Amino acid sequence: MCGIVGAISRDNIVPVLIDGLRRLEYRGYDSTGVAVLNGSGLKRLRSTGRVAELSRLASESGLQSVTGIAHTRWATHGGVTERNAHPHISRDVLAVVHNGIIENHDEIRKALKEQGYEFTSDTDTEVIAHLIHSYWVKDKDLLAATREAVAQLHGAYAIGVACSEEPNRLICARKGAPLLLGISDKGGYFASDASALIAVTRQMVYLEEGDVAEVTFSGTRIFDVLGNQTERPVHESQLSADDVDLGPYDHYMQKEIFEQPGAIANTLEMVMAAKSVSANLFGADAPEVLAGVKRVTVLACGTSYHAGTVARYWLEALAGIPCNVEVASEYRYRETVPDPDALVLTISQSGETADTIAALQQAKMLGHTRTLTICNVPESTLTRQSRLKFLTRAGPEIGVASTKAFTTQLAALFVLTLVLAKQNGRLPADREEQLLSQLRHLPAAMQHILAVEPQVKAWAQRFSNKHHALFLGRGIHYPIALEGALKLKEISYIHAEAYPAGELKHGPLALVDKDMPVVTVAPNDVLVEKLKSNLQEVRARGGELYVFADQDTHIEESDGVHVIKLTDHSGWVSPILHVLPLQLLAYHAAIAKGTDVDKPRNLAKSVTVE
Repeated sequence: MCGIVGAISRDNIVPVLIDGLRRLEYRGYDSTGVAVLNGSGLKRLRSTGRVAELSRLASESGLQSVTGIAHTRWATHGGVTERNAHPHISRDVLAVVHNGIIENHDEIRKALKEQGYEFTSDTDTEVIAHLIHSYWVKDKDLLAATREAVAQLHGAYAIGVACSEEPNRLICARKGAPLLLGISDKGGYFASDASALIAVTRQMVYLEEGDVAEVTFSGTRIFDVLGNQTERPVHESQLSADDVDLGPYDHYMQKEIFEQPGAIANTLEMVMAAKSVSANLFGADAPEVLAGVKRVTVLACGTSYHAGTVARYWLEALAGIPCNVEVASEYRYRETVPDPDALVLTISQSGETADTIAALQQAKMLGHTRTLTICNVPESTLTRQSRLKFLTRAGPEIGVASTKAFTTQLAALFVLTLVLAKQNGRLPADREEQLLSQLRHLPAAMQHILAVEPQVKAWAQRFSNKHHALFLGRGIHYPIALEGALKLKEISYIHAEAYPAGELKHGPLALVDKDMPVVTVAPNDVLVEKLKSNLQEVRARGGELYVFADQDTHIEESDGVHVIKLTDHSGWVSPILHVLPLQLLAYHAAIAKGTDVDKPRNLAKSVTVE
């Protein structure tokens, strides 16, 4: 969600702050702001427009400084107005930016009002600024004041603090929301993720839960949750500026759709040349952790939840292991029965999804010790809190609607399925080689399917005046229909629902008419004949069918039936291929409707609050 950037340098840091915010736009936001320190004190600019508007304001005002903080806000407390935009200032000397939610802001606000502090916004963040100031006025030590203040906060936060009377340092802190430091001989930096700082440094330090850090021209000091000065390892980011640049594409979503063959190849690099799979692909402790796994519990949200739902079919059919897929935001709020032999599997693109982190913590509190995270970010919170991890190596995903993260998650989940199947004696050598061959063929097959983009684009034009759509799938492709419906509504704002095709007669068929396009995933599997019967039910009610079919399904074009042929049936990995045209359909439908493809309204890329 919200994005934070802070910088202190001997050079003008305003371009660094603005560029950092621009690189964080993908997280989702509705207002922006920057506060810098100069000879006349604090100077703040805020806007409810895009980062480009903030950049224009900074240029027109001649804003320059060597110390400052900046922010993109995704509204939680208070509407989208300039007065609610960050940074928030206390008594004209102290500025704060914040990502997260402060749960006890009401009681803190009441106490601060009794001390004479006036509030000018509706946000929970403003209490942080005044609370830190209330401690700072005692001894004029920004580090000590911040440490005292964050000890009073309940909830989640990543914060950056600047004070005009201490212009040679910035303070930052985190609990429940991501924050990292950037190390450079030109100065010190902090940000919500590495992409914001890649233009100035590759040396990153990931703060741990409860850390408070001081950032100065010459270095950093980090204090842990107990107040002890500590060291955190320095990591060299593998990101490059090219990774987060748009290149020749019109939108990041389009770029990321077409990056999927390479992302899959990178994710499966250790498998591509291997003759067999090994538990060690999931970490040095994996043989011990995965041994004797009798059940898998998947915890995930949104697109990652759909990936877990596909994996349930694989795990139960190929590995013979029962699998339960839980919406992470619901898991921690119901009573569950712990199973010490269960593997708790969390899936997240960012590794910072607040609901999934909380669900993992709940599972561990219940005594689950076998934990594995599939994630795209090496040093994320989820990967650090799990015993095992598998990195999907999709590269940065900037578009809010997830594409390559989803398909690389599926590839990782299929590898996990093979490992557990082999461990359970359900994967003879010839079967293993056959399934590995299907995996190895994925990049080439994906390239072939992406070539249908012109046909999908033509279909998408017919969706531009539609308000509703129905997606159908059967068996393992039902979750793919769910994902296709999610993509369409995320970026085109067309209301879309997905159902197992066999459920048509149990309610959804009442919605079908000539104005309701019905998109169908039609692989040539054991359920294809039943699926054909379901399609006839749609046509009999005047529904318009859009069918993505395998070459050999024998579903042909006719009046009201539009068909795009993909490839021959790809066996168990077919879901990874069939989602691609659904992504393209959503993308081109959004373009046809003129929506903001990469930054859809009301949504954020990294959901770091509950």
